Amino acid sequence: MISKTAEYALRAVAYLARSPEAPRVTREIARVTKVPSGYLAKVMQTLVKGGLVRSRRGQGGGFTLERLPAEISILDVVNAVDPLQRIHSCPLGLEEHRDSLCPLHHRLDQAVLDIEKALAGSCIADMMVGPKGHVPLGKTRKPADP
Repeated sequence: MISKTAEYALRAVAYLARSPEAPRVTREIARVTKVPSGYLAKVMQTLVKGGLVRSRRGQGGGFTLERLPAEISILDVVNAVDPLQRIHSCPLGLEEHRDSLCPLHHRLDQAVLDIEKALAGSCIADMMVGPKGHVPLGKTRKPADP
């Protein structure tokens, strides 16, 4: 459904969202997210160019989120690194489908649109705690004391 690059970007953003104010270096993000560090460096730069992540060099530097986790949708992350491909014209180049998609390609395009809507409707903050207290990247959040 989404590319490995988008999966890696989502892992990195989820890790940054755990402590949005704390800069994280590539080596640390790669270790926790289990993404090869060389590839992650490219993904992080793409996220910076996409306006989702801020990069600061030097002592105390690293990557932080550009916006709050509640302001970043999953679709924002996917679109920044490897956008979903909609079908706007006949992939076969058939003249009779020049003005409108055939039923097959129309339905496939609708499926991609449905996925886009689902990803747009879920922000990074939404995925930070799941059923049974599970959080992304392996830690379980303990319930608060009464």
